[in-house]
Amino acid sequence: MIPLTATVCQERNRKSESWQHELASAIRDPEELLSIVGLTPDQIPGNIYNCDDFPLRVPRAYVARMEPGNPHDPLLLQVLSQKLETVEQPDFQLDPVGDGPSVALPGLLHKYHGRVLLMTTGACPVHCRYCFRRHFPYSESRPEDKDWTAAMDYIAADSNIKEVILSGGDPLSLATERLRMLSQQLAEITHIKRLRIHTRMPIVLPQRINKGFLDWLDNLPWKTLMVMHCNHARELDARVSNALASLESAGITLLNQAVLLRGVNDNVIDQVDLSEALFAAGVLPYYLHLLDRVIGAAHFEVNEDQALELIQNLQSKLPGYLVPKLVREVAGMPHKIPVPGTT
Repeated sequence: MIPLTATVCQERNRKSESWQHELASAIRDPEELLSIVGLTPDQIPGNIYNCDDFPLRVPRAYVARMEPGNPHDPLLLQVLSQKLETVEQPDFQLDPVGDGPSVALPGLLHKYHGRVLLMTTGACPVHCRYCFRRHFPYSESRPEDKDWTAAMDYIAADSNIKEVILSGGDPLSLATERLRMLSQQLAEITHIKRLRIHTRMPIVLPQRINKGFLDWLDNLPWKTLMVMHCNHARELDARVSNALASLESAGITLLNQAVLLRGVNDNVIDQVDLSEALFAAGVLPYYLHLLDRVIGAAHFEVNEDQALELIQNLQSKLPGYLVPKLVREVAGMPHKIPVPGTT
């Protein structure tokens, strides 16, 4: 007979690894996704398509929040690969935000004064079809053998660097032990004051916010911020809200940056609902990005005039702290650019 203590240990391990099993079983076939939500390919105006270099990938926990039988579901549209992505459009680029020239070392981007990004992984729990890094050469830009020594030396040599941003991909795709090893190396650099984590994982796969991960956060030596990526209020179900509450209880500052997407959240009702739902879940709306003009995402673009009108309407309906800043990212600029006409 297996001792009780061993059984309990195995059960805890099973639960802590469930998010990894969820990742492994993510849906990768557009027809399977449509079948699950009660649709057929002929109901999709843009026609389904699965490109080899950025195939469909979406966890089943996220699919469960989609409205069955609705080809215009705002969650479905964010992840369903369509033939629209193959239509060439002028001024859409492989690297619209200038990541390439900002690579200081493999795995490290230095775009902004006082801050660096560690490209911890190329893996993501979900392939958002508008992703500005969908063409990023992760295999060429990661440290050899996952050795971060050179990156740590770079950060240690520049005392102006006060904040390290864990990015990717999604850093929460890494096992917690890998994150712990990385943070232990960063902790040896005394001029780091803040750690920021950019992630979509708590939104699309809230099981990732487990006890082991929360314990890691609780033992970090810095003020820690987590920037979510949530675009629609329906992404925030009870399980996601519970995960966010756990993060808030751990003392993590929670912010959100959304992308303004045609057919997904480009109206006042959806934006008001999103800001209200985020705040109820302990997350402060932070940025609303104009679409980064990456090849494959042109069908999501909302023009600047429409975006300005939307923000002005939000200002009349929400308190100022719930109105996100409307911004765009311009390659080579040292910060996000507020869209002219916003306050």
